[in-house]
Amino acid sequence: MTVATLLLVAAVLAGLALVALGLPGLWLMIFAGVGHRLLVSPPTLSWGTLALCAAIAAVAEVVEFRTSAGYARRYGGSRRASWGAIAGGLAGAMLGVPVPVIGSVIGAFAGAFAGALVAEYTLEKDALKARQVAMGAMIGRAVATAQKAMLGLVVGVWLVAAAWA
Repeated sequence: MTVATLLLVAAVLAGLALVALGLPGLWLMIFAGVGHRLLVSPPTLSWGTLALCAAIAAVAEVVEFRTSAGYARRYGGSRRASWGAIAGGLAGAMLGVPVPVIGSVIGAFAGAFAGALVAEYTLEKDALKARQVAMGAMIGRAVATAQKAMLGLVVGVWLVAAAWA
């Protein structure tokens, strides 16, 4: 295994860790793959492989948002609560909480909960329903993170296998 491939493996592992933390690790993997393609001679990663992996990463982003919003709706929430869950989850992941390493994960879950709660409560004025919807949004965020991590694993394995060949 070459040094370049080892660096790609390290970037893939770091990307998977970032995905689990609610951060854009899939895109780190894609950029590492592009860097590998540009720096290794002869290139072992094709542009087609990189494009396909980027498409999977884009699908993973859509799946993440749709799942988080869908669970808020599944638990009786409005479209407004779905958007609140998405916005709250993003804000929470970016701001995080002051807990080392997993602060962004806690922030994303808390943000999805709070976003759906506030959005639903301001619409319905029913605290019990808003809490139920917020729980659904938080569960949806957990499911979405797991789905995105699985797609990230697909991208990572594909990139490493293609680079190793």
